[in-house]
Amino acid sequence: MDLPRLLACTLALGLLSPTAGGLSARQTPTFRGATRFVPVYATVIDRDRRLVPGLTRDDFEVLADGKPRPITVFSSDIQPITVVVMLDTSASMTPNLDLVKAGAEQFFLRLLPGDQAVAGAFNDKIEFASDFTGDRDELIASLGSLDFGNPTRLYDAVALSLEQLLKVDGRKVVLVFTDGADTSSSASLGDVLARARAEEVMVYAIGLEADYFNGVRRVRSKPDRGLRKLAEETGGGYFELDKKDLLTSTFTRVSEELHSQYLIGFEAGERDGKVHKLEVKVKKPGATVRARRSYVG
Repeated sequence: MDLPRLLACTLALGLLSPTAGGLSARQTPTFRGATRFVPVYATVIDRDRRLVPGLTRDDFEVLADGKPRPITVFSSDIQPITVVVMLDTSASMTPNLDLVKAGAEQFFLRLLPGDQAVAGAFNDKIEFASDFTGDRDELIASLGSLDFGNPTRLYDAVALSLEQLLKVDGRKVVLVFTDGADTSSSASLGDVLARARAEEVMVYAIGLEADYFNGVRRVRSKPDRGLRKLAEETGGGYFELDKKDLLTSTFTRVSEELHSQYLIGFEAGERDGKVHKLEVKVKKPGATVRARRSYVG
C-alpha cells in the first residue's frame, strides 16, 4: 500500500485527526479513501548545514502550482524507510572500492528498527546482493559479493532500483554512488525522473571525482551531471566530493538526514494525472528547506 492510501485509511477510521500534530514514532502513515494526500518529506538545515529539529506545522508553508495549500498532516517523528543502496563498481572505482563499501557499511549500521535495505552494484551489469532486510550484519556481509565490470550503466541501475521498490510499501529511497558519467544505459535521466516522481521515491546521490589509469593514460572523471537534478527534483540530497576520505562521513550524513526529516501532507485535489509544481517553505530565520519539487495529481 502506498503512503497516500494508508493515511487516508487512517483518517477514515478516525485513528488520526487530519490536524494532529504528529504521528506515533516508527508509524508509517498512509491513506485509503476518496481523498488523496500528497506526502512530502522535508530536510531543514541552518546556515552551518546542521539539521534543524523541533519545528512545528506552523513553521512550514506548502505551495502547489504557486497556490498555498493547508497542511493537513504533519509529523516530526522518525518514519521507517525502504532503501536501495546502489554502488558504482566499474573499473574506475577499483582504487576506491574499499572506501565506498566502508561508507555503505556505516549507512547500514545506522538503520533503525522498521527500516529495510538492499545493497546493489552497477557496471556493465546490474546486481542486487540480497532481498530487502533489516538485518544490518546480513547487509554488511552482502557488500562482499558485489562484482566488478567496465561500462557505467548509471540510469539503468536507478531504473532497476525503482523496479525493486515497486514490491514494497511505505517510504521509498534510492541512494546511488558513482564516480563517473553514464556510458551505456538504455534508460535516460528523463525516464528515471518521471518514474521516481510518479512512484514517490526519494533519490539521494553521492558523486566522487576520480583520478585513475585506464590502461593507456591518466583520466579524471566527474559524476554524471544529471544526478544533481534527479536528487533535487525528488527531495533527496546531492553530495559531490573531491576527496575520497569524505565518503564515510557523507554516507553517515545521508542516514542522519533520512531519520531527521519532517513529514508534511496536503490534499492532492483533482486526480488529473498531470505533473504539478510543488514548493515547501520554512519560516524559521536562517533555515532552508529541501523537499521534492513536483507531484502527479
